[in-house]
Amino acid sequence: MAATQHSLKSILEAMLLVADRPIGLKKFTQLLPEYDRGAIITTLKILQREYNDEKRGFELKEVAGGFRLQTCRNFRSWVLRLKRSSPVRLSRAALETLAVVAYRQPTTKAEVESIRGVDASGTLRFLLDRKIIRIVGRKDLPGRPLLYGTTRQFLEVFELKDLSDLPSLAEMVELEHQTNGLPQIPLFR
Repeated sequence: MAATQHSLKSILEAMLLVADRPIGLKKFTQLLPEYDRGAIITTLKILQREYNDEKRGFELKEVAGGFRLQTCRNFRSWVLRLKRSSPVRLSRAALETLAVVAYRQPTTKAEVESIRGVDASGTLRFLLDRKIIRIVGRKDLPGRPLLYGTTRQFLEVFELKDLSDLPSLAEMVELEHQTNGLPQIPLFR
C-alpha cells in the first residue's frame, strides 16, 4: 500500500518500533520524502504527548540526536524480570572518569589522571570497551597522546539529546547531596 493510505503517525510508530538506534529527523525526512519535515516533527511531538498522557509502559524519547521508543523507568523492575539480568553498573571511578571526559572533551589520559589523581588506564579501557567513550584523535604534544571523547552510546545511555544537556556542576552537586552518592546507571534501555 502507498504511504498516503497510511497515517504518518502509524508509519512513524512502525519505524520507531523496529529501529535499533535513535532515528534522527534527517533520516526520517530521507525515508519519508512524501511528508514534509514540519509534519514529521509535529507528528513526533503528538506521539510523545499521547504516550505520556496515556501513561503507557513506554515513551518516545529524543536522545543522541534522534528519537526512540523505550520502556519507562517506572517499569524497570518488571523489565529486569524479563531480561533475567542485572543492568551493568558504572563504578564510582568509571563515572568520575566519564565525567572528566564528557566535560573536558577532547581530553587526554594525562589530563584525566591529573584531575582524578589516580591512574586511569583501566577505567578508560573499560569505557572504550563499552563504547561509551572513543578515541577522537591525537593531541599536538610530544608523544602525540590520544584524545578521548564521548560517543552516541553515551548520549543514549544517559538519555541526552546532545552534550548541551549535560547537567551543570551545581546540578551535579545538588544531585549528589540528594542521593548521598552517585546513582547507579543502567547500560541498557
